[in-house]
Amino acid sequence: MKNLNDLPYRNGVGIMIFNDQKKIFVGKRIDNQEAWQMPQGGVDRNEDFETAAKRELFEETGIQSIRIVQSSNQEFIYDLPNHLLGKIWKGKYKGQKQKWFLMKFLGPDSEININQKHPEFNEWKWVDLDELPRLIVPFKKKLYESIIKEFRTSI
Repeated sequence: MKNLNDLPYRNGVGIMIFNDQKKIFVGKRIDNQEAWQMPQGGVDRNEDFETAAKRELFEETGIQSIRIVQSSNQEFIYDLPNHLLGKIWKGKYKGQKQKWFLMKFLGPDSEININQKHPEFNEWKWVDLDELPRLIVPFKKKLYESIIKEFRTSI
């Protein structure tokens, strides 16, 4: 049997998007009603990170009216907890290696539509930056704290 810890990381992107009030968009995951998260997802074959970030943001939220403020200086990595290893992403990956983007939302809230073809969220809201670490699943808390540290001064 294959050791699940030897699996590779999935290439991904994450998006921290903020509004005029400097609040951050989060969605409540359909598959985990305790967890809120910022939009994120995988990078398709032959797709660059920026294109992937815009696509994922649109697929999860319907948002298109954005301005990219900054991209992360590094890739952020998180490991799945043992109980999810071999179950998420068809068991192909042990976690994600992500490039993050800070984006300013330029549209009205009415542009936001989480009822997409393959919905990931069943609720959304704008939150204060410092609320993020306590809203996220525990295994992503350090990741979110690192992203906040990098983007805080640009919001």
